[in-house]
Amino acid sequence: MSKKVGMFVWNHFTNDARVLRECTALSEAGYDVELICIHDPKDPNLPRFEQRNDRFKIYRLRRYPVLLELIQKAYRLSIQNKLFGALCLVFWIILAYLAPMIVIPLTIFAVILLKTKLNVIWVRGSLILRMILKGYRGNYDIYHSNDLNTLPQGYISAKWRFKPKKLIYDSHEVQTSRTGYNSPIHGKMEAFLIKKIDEMIVENNTRAKYNEDLYGFYPHVVHNYPFKQQTSNNEEKVDLHEILGIPKNEKILLYQGGIQTGRGLDKLIKAVPHFKEGTLVLIGDGKIKKELQNMVKEMNLEEKVKFHPKVPVGDLPKYTRNGYLGFQVLNNVCFNHYSASSNKLFEYMMAGVPVVACSFPEIQRVVEGDGTGVSVDSHDPISIANGVNWLLEHQVQYEEMKEKSVKASKKYNWDLEKDIFLDLYYRNVPLT
Repeated sequence: MSKKVGMFVWNHFTNDARVLRECTALSEAGYDVELICIHDPKDPNLPRFEQRNDRFKIYRLRRYPVLLELIQKAYRLSIQNKLFGALCLVFWIILAYLAPMIVIPLTIFAVILLKTKLNVIWVRGSLILRMILKGYRGNYDIYHSNDLNTLPQGYISAKWRFKPKKLIYDSHEVQTSRTGYNSPIHGKMEAFLIKKIDEMIVENNTRAKYNEDLYGFYPHVVHNYPFKQQTSNNEEKVDLHEILGIPKNEKILLYQGGIQTGRGLDKLIKAVPHFKEGTLVLIGDGKIKKELQNMVKEMNLEEKVKFHPKVPVGDLPKYTRNGYLGFQVLNNVCFNHYSASSNKLFEYMMAGVPVVACSFPEIQRVVEGDGTGVSVDSHDPISIANGVNWLLEHQVQYEEMKEKSVKASKKYNWDLEKDIFLDLYYRNVPLT
């Protein structure tokens, strides 16, 4: 009899490479995996249900409660169509006259929902509850929570039952020191829930030591390495020069990933005027993308900085291969950034693209230890530019770094790392 895995993740599961690797590895090993994530109402083409293979199913739960969706749709329509809005107002006035004790409280409730933070609380609370119900009904042999924002769902689904199930906490980030998680409630929540789990996974040894200092135990380390590229496909490439109107002989200086605060992208753009050649291309989306685009316009850099939307994770290597070099220039705004050994570092490596990288411990260990690029002060645009120009000017060393990147990719890849991950499952829920 096969064993069932219920996995939670707080995103739409469109570009989550780590979760994709883990679910795929489990399903190929013989576990039946059901991933519970969130549907994106802005993407009508995104299916609510997917089956990636015989043993890997994806369930995307409705983001908004039905009642809230109806209220929001009616509100948007009334603004867009004045006649519809007027008819709604007349109907509501008549209804309020006939049944004031029902309509007036409903009106107040609707206004509060649309105009206050109660909206957010209701949406998130409802989604968490539906995740718990889905997880509880699944009656899985093992529950797997990705990050703190799904750990309560995993804990309740796994442990609040007559016969408790195993629970794995897979912390992709440092939850107590990361951008956007400034409230002390996150630390208190993790400190409470971490006592209820059976196993914990973190991304690297720096974070494992941080966890040991904080909670008194050293979690399992499963590095965030990408799939090994298949030999038959490792030359396939999307022509970014043509797509973005960049001259064929121009070098593409590539950043791929989230366009978010703390990733050094503002410093990277400030460094562009000091590059001796090349066009900076940023592939991805995020909260500060518009801000960076405005910055590029103000600096008159439209011809030297190009933006491209995010692409599906499976297609990303075809874009990465366009890069003359790649950037990983995180800023030390929190321990989460300082301790990162992010996926994009190894994606560049797989494509044989040398990097200009921040001098943080996990990243510097790989870049300098394996000779795959240069380390810079990621807070200083001039230091970033110096790193770029060194790679532009030293062609012999650059070619050596390309070769070393390809060589290093043979050890920094998921094909090897997944054995460590699967061993954790075999020990907790054996297949036989």
